[in-house]
Amino acid sequence: MIKPNCDIQSVKKTIADYFRQQVDVTVNLGRNKRLRYCGELSGIYPALFTVRPNDKSFLGKTSYSYAEVLCGSVLIRPAKKSK
Repeated sequence: MIKPNCDIQSVKKTIADYFRQQVDVTVNLGRNKRLRYCGELSGIYPALFTVRPNDKSFLGKTSYSYAEVLCGSVLIRPAKKSK
């Protein structure tokens, strides 16, 4: 499920562009299970990034590695602005 013509450096740059913005996160948990939530991209680190969910009762994992994005198990994109 690796996307062609993509590398870790381009994934890091793309995610760095979303820093301190609202993002939609989709996590593939396997066996047709997906977790979707909206939150703020709160931290950028050399090996991973963190997302702070908007839902206060959310207890799931909020840190992801760049390799998870590269492999397609985590999809992150800017949140759609509601009118």
